[in-house]
Amino acid sequence: MKVAIIVFPGTNCEIDTQYAYTKLGQEALLVWHKEKSLPDGVDLVVLPGGFSYGDYLRSAAIAKFSPIMEAVTSYAKSGGYVLGICNGFQMLLEMGLLPGAMKRNLNVHFISKYHHLKVESNDNQFLRHLKVGQIVNIPIAHGEGNYFIDEDGLQELKSNNQIILTYCDASGSALNPNGSVGNIAGICNINKNVFGLMPHPERAIETVLGSNDGLAMLEGFVA
Repeated sequence: MKVAIIVFPGTNCEIDTQYAYTKLGQEALLVWHKEKSLPDGVDLVVLPGGFSYGDYLRSAAIAKFSPIMEAVTSYAKSGGYVLGICNGFQMLLEMGLLPGAMKRNLNVHFISKYHHLKVESNDNQFLRHLKVGQIVNIPIAHGEGNYFIDEDGLQELKSNNQIILTYCDASGSALNPNGSVGNIAGICNINKNVFGLMPHPERAIETVLGSNDGLAMLEGFVA
């Protein structure tokens, strides 16, 4: 499997993501945002976390104009798998590859800590190794993670089984750290080939660091 990890000025999770997929025995390539095409034979494109372009204007507002994004959009629309983590999720929203928008955290502070998530859907490539209702412990690190979508859009997400992860406590009860509508931590598109989540599974792959729950998530794309 070949993974292309897109790097922007301000990206800071590309090495973590590369390490995670290398640990899973996959080929993980870093691709600079000014490239105009993806490497041949790519099986997964990852838009990693960080602060692309310093999050000027708003998170990911500038990154969507980078040259590589035309290729990423074409890849996604042709059915290729795309995973956006944190800032990468924000990019997918800005590009219109996922519905909704991101706002400042309800408490307006940057949040960095481990947080529990509940698996809401596993009929997709990303979370196929996890069970519906399963609780995982994954780090979050964001200042603009307050996901918003209007009521009609929220109902559409629910109807199409596009809500894949929600925030909760260790027992599975709702516990929302940022104000996201419906406690949403991650969603996918209707075709279930584009995925976005605010938590960082690439930071939860070693038990010595607190959790390896992220491995089961990331390896979902591995054949």
